Amino acid sequence: MNPFPAEKEAKRRALMDAVESVRDTLEAGAEEGEETGTLPQSSVDALYDSGLLRLKMPYVLGGAEADLVTQLDVLEAVCEIEPSAGWCLMIGAASMGGVGAFLPDDAIEEIFADGNPPKTAGVFAPFGKAVPVDGGYLLSGRWSFASGIRHSNWISAGARVITEKPGHPSQVRATVRTADVKIHDNWHVMGLRGTGSCDFSVENLFVPTSFAYDVSLTEPLRGGPIYRLGRPGFVTNEHSAFALGVARRALNTALEVGQSKTRGYTSVNPLARRPAFQRMLSEADLRLRATRLLNVEVLEGASRAVNEGHPPDPLLQTEMRSLCSYTTDVAVDIVTQAFRFAGGAALFDDSILQRCLRDINAGAQHQMVSDAAYENHGQFMLNLPDARVME
Repeated sequence: MNPFPAEKEAKRRALMDAVESVRDTLEAGAEEGEETGTLPQSSVDALYDSGLLRLKMPYVLGGAEADLVTQLDVLEAVCEIEPSAGWCLMIGAASMGGVGAFLPDDAIEEIFADGNPPKTAGVFAPFGKAVPVDGGYLLSGRWSFASGIRHSNWISAGARVITEKPGHPSQVRATVRTADVKIHDNWHVMGLRGTGSCDFSVENLFVPTSFAYDVSLTEPLRGGPIYRLGRPGFVTNEHSAFALGVARRALNTALEVGQSKTRGYTSVNPLARRPAFQRMLSEADLRLRATRLLNVEVLEGASRAVNEGHPPDPLLQTEMRSLCSYTTDVAVDIVTQAFRFAGGAALFDDSILQRCLRDINAGAQHQMVSDAAYENHGQFMLNLPDARVME
């Protein structure tokens, strides 16, 4: 039985209620995640048991199959509570969504044992190679930034298909048991420490054909319109949601700090009385709200396209990606300003602002939000003949 209502607004309320149900657990586990380099089991269990990891999973499999704007709402809210947990949620939910929508039934029966969804992780980038053999592929490679891998049962990995024979896709996404990969303990980083985004590798691991799908597919085997989004559309809203959530957390923290914090050798007035701080708060709030509204506008446009039965056109695809880059850039600027106004106190490990600064800059290093996103968007605006959706 599906735990989520079918009706859109009722589903959104159920998901947002689920976010509130995990708030205390995620906040309590944040420090442990920083120290151990992966989410604590309590946080993993909260995300799983609440159903939040089903956010992008097909409804027919018991998932929420939430619309794009609801996904934005949910992920933004979790990232505002605890950015590492929000990041793991977005990766885990997207991985489960792709697996659930595009893998054949025999793979689904094994992965969704007894009808229960797995805990999944994944790396979209085609860092590996898949050599076609009878009945499947031999998969080899090393994949970076596998967020949440340490608490996953299955992991999917992008790979280029190595063959000169026609009839094979150029890239596949292979799904394998996490127990069959080697995890490299190399997640020793500045930000998003709790995501446990370690490398993993395999060498000539056999993957049956039914456990791999062509990444160019936009007609799912199960599920509805959101699975027609293609790349990068299926994941762009996640990066915007992360940036919006972290920036809002930093801005709210700055509001609290400003009530008692003083700056300067002779000042006795709190930071809240300084015109420069007042302007920063106002401008940051307006920028954040305006950027969010632009995200909603673009996501609604993408939703119209897939509801009409086709993927978003290339210009809209590039707009979706460049918008998540822009949203990230806005968030980095807002978090940086909030951090600087807080002064020396923000340098300490127990400061939320220094953690927001580290986490938003870590998220900004992701390939999805690189400058290439702007370049690709501009190429389509100029109608250049060699324009590409993604570099």
